[in-house]
Amino acid sequence: MSHVSGPTPGADAPRVTIPQLHRLKTEGRRIVMTTAYDAVTARIADPVVDMILVGDSVGNVCLGFENTLPVSMAMMSHHLEAVMRTNPRALIVADMPFLSFHLGAEDTVRNAGEFIRRGAAAVKLEGGASRIDMVRALVDCEIPVMGHLGLTPQSVNRMGGFKVQGREAEQATAILDDAIALQEAGCFSIVLEGIPADLAARVTDTLDIPTIGIGAGPTCSGQVLVLHDILGLLEGHRAKFVRTYVEGYSVLQGALGRWAGDVRAGAFPGEAETYRLPEAARDAVASWQPPAKRTVGGVA
Repeated sequence: MSHVSGPTPGADAPRVTIPQLHRLKTEGRRIVMTTAYDAVTARIADPVVDMILVGDSVGNVCLGFENTLPVSMAMMSHHLEAVMRTNPRALIVADMPFLSFHLGAEDTVRNAGEFIRRGAAAVKLEGGASRIDMVRALVDCEIPVMGHLGLTPQSVNRMGGFKVQGREAEQATAILDDAIALQEAGCFSIVLEGIPADLAARVTDTLDIPTIGIGAGPTCSGQVLVLHDILGLLEGHRAKFVRTYVEGYSVLQGALGRWAGDVRAGAFPGEAETYRLPEAARDAVASWQPPAKRTVGGVA
């Protein structure tokens, strides 16, 4: 899918806006979202997606943590700033990390405001009814909020792992109730993660705002995947909902291995990668003689 604005993004391409995303849902066009954590991944993603999430998934994708819980505001700000330096045209959403929105409305607004000052167009926070006051406080301060329901990674300890949510009737109806509550509180969109497809379809049909699915079936208003999963840059287990389009890890490691082989064989660098002196400088270097060694106390 191309950018919401139509033409291929360039220096003069307009930024994607929240009203444009709402219009996409109305028109039945799918919204495309992926993650970026630095300038390189932002430049890869920006021309082809509508939204970029600077996610707290940076913790397990890039920083080596087992989950997102150790990620701090300082870490998130660091990665958001790197993404924003690319002047992206996609709508940038910054993830509110663990404990950045749990301790009260004032703390939540202060933390979210730091992301907006750094260039994010919106923030995302996890949870339903228990976070409504935080959502309202942010919206009252003109900070756009994306909700996140279903499998919420910051709740991994309570959930007992990364498990599909909403399979039981009580859980499913709670997700529906939470989705309505988040929309009424002012969320402009909601991520639905790790829930049955038919439940996600019911949420999507019920809401006026777009839903963005990840492991929530094909009927959401849009889809999000971690960029590193799409490009096959991570080792190990892949979730059922991931589709990998290139085995980037093995491709890149193979390329690096070929370079290492050239170095060991003396084939790199070659003439194409080598600088040469101009003739005058080459003659001066050829005729240069090292100075005589100095002596100290008659000893060379």
